[in-house]
Amino acid sequence: MTGTTGAPRLLVVGGTGGLVGRSVLPEFMSRYEIRSLHRHPVAAEGAARVEWVPVDVGRIQDWRPFLEDVDVVLNLAWYRYGNATRFRHLAEGLERLVEAARVAGTGRFLQVSVPPAPDRLERTLPYLAYKRRVDRAIAASGLSYRIVRPTMLFGAGDRLLGTMLRLMDRYPVFPMFGDGQYHVSPVAASDLARILRLEAAGDGSGTIDVGGPERYRYCDLTDLMFSYLGKRPRYWHLSPRSSVALAQLVQDLGSSLLYSYEVEWLLSDLLGPPPFEGLDPPMVRVEPYLQREALRRRGGGASAAVRRG
Repeated sequence: MTGTTGAPRLLVVGGTGGLVGRSVLPEFMSRYEIRSLHRHPVAAEGAARVEWVPVDVGRIQDWRPFLEDVDVVLNLAWYRYGNATRFRHLAEGLERLVEAARVAGTGRFLQVSVPPAPDRLERTLPYLAYKRRVDRAIAASGLSYRIVRPTMLFGAGDRLLGTMLRLMDRYPVFPMFGDGQYHVSPVAASDLARILRLEAAGDGSGTIDVGGPERYRYCDLTDLMFSYLGKRPRYWHLSPRSSVALAQLVQDLGSSLLYSYEVEWLLSDLLGPPPFEGLDPPMVRVEPYLQREALRRRGGGASAAVRRG
């Protein structure tokens, strides 16, 4: 199957407006015709002549029209937070997509998922329980598929490392959850997009966990971030229990800055998987991104720490 120009057609479920999607669009647009399903317009899609279909993915009952001439499905649709009803609604829509893709004989199905989490979260957190349900449906479908599970992502406009730098710059102390000895291996969103493009053209099936090129102790990474801001690290040390409680309080106050499950996941030391092998050029390290973001926050003034980088 091919699109109208003879290029293969990619169906992006969830759109290209988020952190991953903003990198997926430039990575795929020169090789694929793109059909994008999501509720709100994205200016970059219009400029790239993406076929946008304004729709709530969870409400689609008949996926056949959207799968017409589609060679590869890439699912980016998920929520960061919500109740069980919200996640079940989306999961059911995606399960209907998987079944329709199977019936249509779609050539390839890519799913962006998440790494393993503590057992309690896997069992009880709707975010994870329904995500795994969709993952299992894909794996059992008989489709040629790849489930890609990246760890901590970074890139322009991210809600994690960029936010952490902002908090370090704004407040006199920064919360240190537990002892900081657990590990993270940040992955550039642009590298994830490159991995997805490689997997779109592949034929192997299965699940891969993806970390970045360097595995850090969390406390070493935060020390580095302070140094790029030209500041001495100053921490508010919290026990693991107090860390989760603080995140729960922030969450209960209506903030999306931090969720308690994210802190529990971080403390579990499960977010430092090894890097993806085989990218050329190699995977991007996080330090240049942190330097740029720190420099931007400081108003563009050069610092000794940045010059040394």
